[in-house]
Amino acid sequence: MSRVFVLILLVGEVLMCACGDAAVRRGATVLFASGADLQSINPLLTIHPLARQVQRYVLLTTLARYDSLLVPRPYLARSWRWSDGGRALTFRLRTDVRWDDGIATTARDVVWTLQAARDPATGYPRFTDLESVTSVAALDDSTVELRFTGASVARSGDDLPDVLTDLAILPAHLLDSVPHARLRDASWNVHPVGNGPFRFVTHEPNRRWVFARNADFPADMGGPPHVDRLIVVIVDEPMVKLSALVAGELDFAGISPQHAAFVRRHHELAIREYPLIFPYGLVFNTRRPPFDDLRARRAAALAIDRQEIVDGYLFGFAAVADGPVPPGLPAYRAPPHVPVAPDSARRLVAELEGTALTSFELLTVGSGEGALEQMLQARLAAVGFRVTIRQVELSTFLDRVYGERHDFSAAVMGIPGDLGLGYLRPLGNLTGIPIPRDPIAAQRVFAAQLPVVWLYHARGVQAMNGRVLGVRMDMRGELPTVAAWRVQP
Repeated sequence: MSRVFVLILLVGEVLMCACGDAAVRRGATVLFASGADLQSINPLLTIHPLARQVQRYVLLTTLARYDSLLVPRPYLARSWRWSDGGRALTFRLRTDVRWDDGIATTARDVVWTLQAARDPATGYPRFTDLESVTSVAALDDSTVELRFTGASVARSGDDLPDVLTDLAILPAHLLDSVPHARLRDASWNVHPVGNGPFRFVTHEPNRRWVFARNADFPADMGGPPHVDRLIVVIVDEPMVKLSALVAGELDFAGISPQHAAFVRRHHELAIREYPLIFPYGLVFNTRRPPFDDLRARRAAALAIDRQEIVDGYLFGFAAVADGPVPPGLPAYRAPPHVPVAPDSARRLVAELEGTALTSFELLTVGSGEGALEQMLQARLAAVGFRVTIRQVELSTFLDRVYGERHDFSAAVMGIPGDLGLGYLRPLGNLTGIPIPRDPIAAQRVFAAQLPVVWLYHARGVQAMNGRVLGVRMDMRGELPTVAAWRVQP
C-alpha cells in the first residue's frame, strides 16, 4: 500500500471523526485544511499566520480591524480618539460583548492583555511594537487610555498602531492568576474561552480544531456566522490535501502553485489567489561562521537566481524580492537590485579561508522533497559553499531559530508580515544584526548588511469548494470574511 494512499485513509478518518455520518453531506460545516497545527491559540505566544487569523476572526476580537481597503474600523472598541498632541489614545469599548462563559468583556481585559504583551517575560512576538507605550489604564469599565512617549503631531482617527488591530484581547478573569512567564502552560491555551463569532469546541493535537457558531454574537459586529461549524483540519501532505479537496472531503486547502491548473479543471472547485505580506528569505545567523562575515552573506546573495525560483518553483505565483517589504505598501522603499553574479560570488567565497568558513547547514521545515532547498543548495554549491539540508518539523524549527540559543547557521523561511511593518525589527534579534525601529531605516540596514537574502514575495493560493459563498481573501489573509461565509443548500 503506497504512503500517499495510507495518508489519504488517515485524513478520511480525521474527517469522519469531525463530521460523523455527514462526511459526504456535511451541510453547514466548513473544513479548512492547515499544513501544520496552529502552534498556540494564545495571541500572545504565536507567530503562526493561520493561528493569528483564527484568533482575530474566529475565536476572539481585536480593538479594531481592517476593512477590505485596509482602513482600521471599530470592532471591540466602538471608537477611539487621540489627544495631548498624540501622546494619549483613548478607546471607548462596546458593552454588549461577553466571553463564552457569560462574563462581560471590559476594559480590564484590554488592560491585562496589553500589559502582558508589554512584559518581556511573556515573549509576545510583537513586543517591540509596544515599546513607545508608557502606560495602559482603565478609566472605567468601558474606557481604556494608552499613553505614549515623546511629543508627536496630532493624529487622525485612522492613524492607529497596527499592533492594536492584530493583538486579540484575552479574558483577564481566566488568565490574570498566571505569571506572564508561564503563560505557555496556561490551561486556557488547551480549553480557550473566547468572545468572537465562533466558540471553541475541541482540539485534537495535530489533527483538528473545532469551532461552533456563536449565536449570541452582536448583530452590529457582523452577527452570528452563517455556517454552523468551522473545522481546521491538520493535513501536512500536499498530495493528501489535493486528493481530499477533489474528493469533496475538504472545502479549503492551500495548494502548491504547480497544482493550480489541475484544480481549475474541476468545475466544482475554484482558485483564490491573493497578495500577502509574507516575504521568503534565506535567513543568516550572523553570530556564527560563515555568515558572521559580510563577504559570505554577499556571496550567497549573488549566487542565487530568484527569478529561477519564482518561475520554476512557484510557477509565477510570487514576485522576486529585493527587500523585506512588498511594493505597494506606504513605507516601501525600492532597495538596490542584487544581480545574479556567480563569478563575483566565487571570488568572495575564495577569500574565506578554510572549509569551516564555507560549510553550513540549511535548516528548513518539512519532510518531503524540499525542491526550494535543493535549488538553493545547487546555486550555492556552484560558487563554492558546502550546504547540508536539514529538514525538521515546525516546533523544532521554531525552537532552533527563534529560541534563545538561535541554534542555526542559515534557515529558509517565510516571515509573517503586518501592515505596520512591525515584523522587521524582531529580525534583528533573530539574525544578530540590530534593526532600527523606523521601517525606512530598517530597509536600508537590510540592503547594506544582508542579514537575509530575500527570495520572493509570496502570493496566497487557496483552492476551495464552490459550495462555500461569500469568500474574500486579500492582504488580511484567508479568514477575514469567515463569519459571512455561506454554504449553498
